[in-house]
Amino acid sequence: MIVTEHVDFQTKGNAEMTDLTAKVAAALERSGLRAGVAVVFASGATGAVTTIEYEPGLVDDMKDALERIAPQKIEYAHNQRWGDGNGHSHIRASMIGPSLTVPFSDGKLLLGTWQQIVFLDMDNRPRYRRIVVQIIGE
Repeated sequence: MIVTEHVDFQTKGNAEMTDLTAKVAAALERSGLRAGVAVVFASGATGAVTTIEYEPGLVDDMKDALERIAPQKIEYAHNQRWGDGNGHSHIRASMIGPSLTVPFSDGKLLLGTWQQIVFLDMDNRPRYRRIVVQIIGE
């Protein structure tokens, strides 16, 4: 069986991190499925999904790491072509990726103790975001 839900929310941009764990777990519970996988997918080209220990120190560390990897203040061909200043946003999102697959058993996500599912909004402005949660199982 396949169950698809959406998680909609507003973000502020600039590498803002949003914990999605409870919303994905709630979607899994509503599905009634006991074992399988949950796919979490970020619709859009400037958002990413990953796991992290969601705590203030690592939230700040992630922002700092992203700035070192794809700095905002360097030239991007994307910015020259489109003039929107978010070339770094696309690079950052592409490097982390738009999706995550989490196995579940006994109706529970099989995440580690300190592991949360997070969305990273890499864009340079506030955005309305939609995450697709597709649960595949029995």
